[in-house]
Amino acid sequence: MKFYEVIKSRRSIRSYKSDPIPENALQRIGEAVQLAPSACNLQPWKFRIVLNPELRAKICAVYSSEWLAEAPAIVVALGNRDECWKRLEGQPIIDMDIGIAMEHLVLAAAAEGLGTCWICAYDVARMNRALNIMAPWSVYAISPLGCANTEPTKLMRKPLDEVFMVMQ
Repeated sequence: MKFYEVIKSRRSIRSYKSDPIPENALQRIGEAVQLAPSACNLQPWKFRIVLNPELRAKICAVYSSEWLAEAPAIVVALGNRDECWKRLEGQPIIDMDIGIAMEHLVLAAAAEGLGTCWICAYDVARMNRALNIMAPWSVYAISPLGCANTEPTKLMRKPLDEVFMVMQ
């Protein structure tokens, strides 16, 4: 897909087929994450594509939704607060770095014809324990990954002039 077509077609998917994900699609998605920018190019992340049913069940025990369990894979975005760049006042920007890399993943998945849905509404400490993630690493986001089971609905967007302005 062309870039702007990918952006326009990407939706949060909440219904998945159990079809396996082609290995070459996973490779290209991984390359998109690898190419994501981060502050000072520190790349303070690790992305895991969880195919293992036992690990997926552990994730689903923390964030229990049927549609997450339907997907053949779950993305786990890990970040390291100690390795990320800090603002001048010392505030880490790990959320920004993970957000950029996660969006690369989401757009690459859409280009591959795969669905995703950002999830951050879970108990972080429980998710870290479930996946045996130790500090300074932490789970910053998860997402199902797979083929959509239904066509997503068209989203209503605010008018462009409400969200974007060129100031001269």
